[in-house]
Amino acid sequence: MSLSANFLLWINPEIIPGLPVRWYGLMYIFAFATAFILYRRQVKERHFPMTEDDLSSMFGWGILSLIVGARLFSTLIYETSDFYLKQPWLIFWPFRGGQFIGLQGMSYHGGAFAGLLSVVIYAKVKKISFREIGDMFAASVPLGYTFGRLGNFINAELYGRATASPLGMIFPHAQPLPISQSWVTEIAEKTGTVITGAFVNLPRHPSQLYEAFFEGIVLWALIWFFRNRKPFKGFLVGLYFLGYGFFRFIIEYFREPDSDLGYRIEFVKTDLPTAYAHPLLSFSTGQILCFLMMLFGVVWLIVASRLPNREVIRVYEEAVKPVVNEETAERNRQRKLRKKLR
Repeated sequence: MSLSANFLLWINPEIIPGLPVRWYGLMYIFAFATAFILYRRQVKERHFPMTEDDLSSMFGWGILSLIVGARLFSTLIYETSDFYLKQPWLIFWPFRGGQFIGLQGMSYHGGAFAGLLSVVIYAKVKKISFREIGDMFAASVPLGYTFGRLGNFINAELYGRATASPLGMIFPHAQPLPISQSWVTEIAEKTGTVITGAFVNLPRHPSQLYEAFFEGIVLWALIWFFRNRKPFKGFLVGLYFLGYGFFRFIIEYFREPDSDLGYRIEFVKTDLPTAYAHPLLSFSTGQILCFLMMLFGVVWLIVASRLPNREVIRVYEEAVKPVVNEETAERNRQRKLRKKLR
């Protein structure tokens, strides 16, 4: 009896086979829409002085910055060949060989820091508090991020290490492992995986779902709880970077690092294959970036707690009363007069 689950083969990356519309792209739309709705709700419940046009403009620039940063970071950090260095115009070109392939390869960390930079610039241009709008972004983004990892799951990519755990799942495109290695046959026996040749596809950790749950749902619930309880302006920004970095750093131990990158830092050298074990003192690219995120989160919390005007404004009272111009005032006066005449 198999202790693992097979990947749902009826799930196809293309929404309609043959058409260049993929679930992964649709998940991005869901992610942006979710973040927008949650941000808009905070603006309304706090009576924050921001118009619908301002909100749409800010999100438009934020989304564009996120995509550009995520794509550039992916090609600079995770691409080991010189393909894009020789042909940089292809970085944002979604066609290859006459086929629409989309933008394959997006880095969360690049998108996060580019998005943060865009919010800082927007706040500077509009002369509004970065700490205020940053906190509202921090309470909106994580739940949207959940859809991005669901898109990775549908694509059957970014799966984790081989495992004998009941949570394991056999992904159809995972690299088959040689049965000549004892740990491979051991996991196959424990999970009831049938061996029919010299290589076998073992169950893997569905790390995309781990990330969707912890970095998305759990982190969002934590920050959303503190949105009306934060001790100072900017607190949620620091909590977001610290929380995401922590969850992702831990989950990276269940993910298999890119085969062409491996571990960037190894304090203790090991001959164990990356598909089998992730030594405690070996760190992947993602873990290094997450450590920097946590460091930034801690430093920002210290700095933000000491900045002037750090007192939290729960509701902007001056924005509660709508601004009435002369034309609107005249219409209201005439409406009241007609009521009296009746």
